[in-house]
Formats: sequence, structure tokens, C-alpha cells
Amino acid sequence: MSGTLTAALQAILDHPLFGFGITLGAYQLALALFERTRWVFLQPVLLSMGLVVGVLLLCGIDYAKYRASVNMLSVFLGPATVALAVPLFLNLRRIRQLLWPVLLTLALAGSLATALGIGFAWLFGADHVMQMTVLPKSVTSPIAMLIAEQLGGIAALAAVFVLIVGVIGAICGPGLLTRIGVHSPAARGMALGITAHAVGTAQALQEGEETGAFSALAMSLMGGATAILLPLVVALVA
Repeated sequence: MSGTLTAALQAILDHPLFGFGITLGAYQLALALFERTRWVFLQPVLLSMGLVVGVLLLCGIDYAKYRASVNMLSVFLGPATVALAVPLFLNLRRIRQLLWPVLLTLALAGSLATALGIGFAWLFGADHVMQMTVLPKSVTSPIAMLIAEQLGGIAALAAVFVLIVGVIGAICGPGLLTRIGVHSPAARGMALGITAHAVGTAQALQEGEETGAFSALAMSLMGGATAILLPLVVALVA
């Protein structure tokens, strides 16, 4: 009986969709806990990541095997990103009304977020490679990794910085914005999208459709502007 149970358990662990299942299950559990408690440290991305890591360690599954079992999730990344166009379309009139404030906010806040990142890296004695790795921290991982590699940084480490910034922004951003009196959905969305990219946008969508729309807009514009302008600025400065 024990041998049969062990074999059944091993069959489950070896199933190609095991990683897929625990990833979705962990996120749904984390999301349910966050919505019930609204405790900032139960931020769904952070908590689900910890749950998945715990399950993998408990079951003795290495990262290569887990990555192979969640390849299907990558297929949905494209449609999920395109789906962000839905709140943008539904709030298109509002976006048009605030077009110039949006562009001005993007220019000033985006530049400040980027400058602060490399400024703190320099202040704490980081070398050139690490500075170039930190520089694109405020955009989504695929863009940040490409920019970091182009500038001479470490692409994999850039993705880690992006994740850290996104999670911290999603945890601390809404409460901080409320405390300093920022209640406009458009302003809150822009702040979360510029500083916390995709994770911040997920948080913004939980606040409301308009907040999510402006966060998605800010994330997209920030990513495009950074990918085009940042290498040019670094080349001119160097």
C-alpha cells in the first residue's frame, strides 16, 4: 500500500503540468488571502512566489524541471499583455483629456526614477557593471534584460532588480499615495505604472478600471521610452 502511494505521488510530481498547477494554485491562494485581509505583506506576487519555492524545495524539484513544466504559461504572456489594451480602450476619452499631463509626468517621473536608481548604486559604491544592471529597473523584465545586456550589465540580475522594485512598489505604493493625498485614479495609475511596471499594474487593476488603464499606459510608455532613449543617453554621457 505504501509503495503504491509513493508511486502515485511520484507520478504526480513527474507530471508535465505539475509546475503549472502549483503556480496557478499558489497565486489564487495568495490572491484570496490578500483580498480577504488586505495586508500589504500578503501581496499576491510576493506570497505566491514564496509558496511555489517552498513546494519545490519540499518536493525536491529543481528549477530546470519546474521551468519545463510551466512553459505553457509563457504562451499566455502575450495574450495577457495584449489584454491590457481593453482598459486602455474603455478609458480612451479620459486618456485623451489628460494626454499632456501624462506625457509630462512620464518625462519627469520616468527620468527621476531612472536617475535615482543609478544614483543610489553609485552612492553605495557599485561598479560600472552593477550600475548598468540597476539602470533599467523601472521597466518590465524582458525590456530591462535587453537594455542591461546592451549597456554591459548582467541581464539575469536586472530581472531580479525589476522583480524587487515591482513587488516593493505594489506593497508600499498604494498606501504611500493615499497618505500623501493622491486619490485621483489617473495619478495613482501613472505612479504605479512608472515605478512598479507590471506588478504595479496588477495592483492598480485591483483598485479600479481607470487606475489600471493609466498604469498600463504608463508601463507601456515607460518601457518604450527607456528602450529607445536610455542607450542613447548612456552613449552620450560615456
